[in-house]
Amino acid sequence: MGSTPITITVYGAEKICASCVGAPGSKDTYEWLQAAIARKYADQGITYQYVDMDNPPEDKQQRDFVQKIWDEDLFYPVVLVNDEIVAEGITRLKTVYEALEKNGAALRQETK
Repeated sequence: MGSTPITITVYGAEKICASCVGAPGSKDTYEWLQAAIARKYADQGITYQYVDMDNPPEDKQQRDFVQKIWDEDLFYPVVLVNDEIVAEGITRLKTVYEALEKNGAALRQETK
């Protein structure tokens, strides 16, 4: 793993995005990403954040991004890897994995 930490942030809401009916909810996507990433990548240096768009935290950057989601009618959940949008609405693992590798995530070493 490179020395740069990787932060995965999922912005979502309890209510499913109107354009994403039939897709998993935001919290489900957040938990699914954690499990999928843990199976493929070493844990060191990867942190996860969930931002509830209905109750944004005090952090100004996160509040501003929540406002951007509402203003620009982005589909949610919105998934960021180190502040870069990698998924909007229905999340594809391949896109998230590509962003992780671009940011230096190390594959999990198999033990025998």
